[in-house]
Amino acid sequence: MDSITHTLFGLAIYGAVNKENMTRSEKRVLLGCALVGSQIPDIDVISRLWDTEGRYQMWHRGITHSVFLAPVWAGLISGIARSMVKVRGWFWYWLSFIAVVFHITSDCFNAWGTGILEPFSNMRASIGTIPIVDLTTWLILACGYLFVRFSRERWKSHNVYRFVWLLIGLHMLLQTTQGVMLSNQIADKYDQVTRSAGFVPGQFTVLGKKGDTVDLYSGSVFSGLRKTGTLKSAEQADKQLLFNHNPRAKTLTEWSPFVVLEENNRRIAVYDPRFYMNGASFLTEEYVKTGAQ
Repeated sequence: MDSITHTLFGLAIYGAVNKENMTRSEKRVLLGCALVGSQIPDIDVISRLWDTEGRYQMWHRGITHSVFLAPVWAGLISGIARSMVKVRGWFWYWLSFIAVVFHITSDCFNAWGTGILEPFSNMRASIGTIPIVDLTTWLILACGYLFVRFSRERWKSHNVYRFVWLLIGLHMLLQTTQGVMLSNQIADKYDQVTRSAGFVPGQFTVLGKKGDTVDLYSGSVFSGLRKTGTLKSAEQADKQLLFNHNPRAKTLTEWSPFVVLEENNRRIAVYDPRFYMNGASFLTEEYVKTGAQ
């Protein structure tokens, strides 16, 4: 998910806690733990500063997003909070842990994926059923905030935000169920199948690869899938030449569920077809051959 969504998740975690018996200092610690926990896995963006081998695509959402590191982040956040404000108890640890886990798991649901099992596996968990910027989640959170802010009913705010979390969970469950159902419709035709969620709820792009052919479909459970295009992958392309001149290309092939290769007299390129639109994918790495015009 994007940074705005993670920040909103942190605020919603803060809102879902009953703070009636908390002091002002405890509320500040609560807010800090929720927000920092909701953002800290993305600290890996600083790895751009020392990436000289084109590995950033794997490093981002890599080990900092691992479930095995979640307890470490929670301990670090709660330890700093307890030392600065002198609060006691395990509540701050578990609150921080929940915030970190929400960040990690929500990132697994979009096409960018997460190295949730690193360092023991470099497998990218990429369910592909929630867009990276999920406007439906924003709408649910906005409605919860406006209800708390302007409703004249005597609803306790933490109960409203708990209901908001229930709605977000149901939304993600419905999206994932639909995405899996659509993928299963074409799974027996291809060696590999993946998907990417559209910004409109229930709309998906589903891709199947068999041999050197990648077929693209779009649609929903209600409208059915419609074939929108076919891509040919130059499987015989000199990938090692590409990797030698552009290490990011090798990283992209490790990161993506599957890729499409292109080769002509001018260049060799590899791209992720999940992000293919208007004749190109914005996740493309290439090598322009020496002497090409």
